[in-house]
Amino acid sequence: MEDLRHSRTLPGQGLVRLMPPPPLFLLQPLLARVVRRVAALHPALFDRLGPHARDRFLLDVGGLPFLLLLVPDPAAPRLQALRRAGPVPPHEARIAGRFLDLLGLIDGGADGDALFFSRDLDISGDTEAVVCLRNALDDVEGSIAEDVAGMFGPPGRLALASLRRAQDRAAAR
Repeated sequence: MEDLRHSRTLPGQGLVRLMPPPPLFLLQPLLARVVRRVAALHPALFDRLGPHARDRFLLDVGGLPFLLLLVPDPAAPRLQALRRAGPVPPHEARIAGRFLDLLGLIDGGADGDALFFSRDLDISGDTEAVVCLRNALDDVEGSIAEDVAGMFGPPGRLALASLRRAQDRAAAR
């Protein structure tokens, strides 16, 4: 198993903490609600994933004090926060990158191939599963990020707008 406490740092991937991380048990219901909402709004995602619809994707998001485990199972989709210092669960693929780059992938504005080849995105494990996930995200009408932000009303939309401005500033550098 990989030790993700000391995983390779990607360029510009400093851990920025404005406040202490929330206890993970408080995040789990929120993440469950988010993944169920996305699955309800975009059921075609599962068709596009094909044989990888039940694979486990470990998301190592730079800037977050925890890892995420995504299991896009159509019958029971799951998104779970995991301690970085804890044991790494079994997974078919690992995707690591900066928060804003990964947000760009689910928001529909980032080019996954460009991020991968510029080494801003680090992929390990079953690359076919990752390509299927990327293709499924590319085929989504609209923006998953907007769908999630909309769940939280005006504060969520304001937060997404702020993150998009941060992406624009980062891209201008």
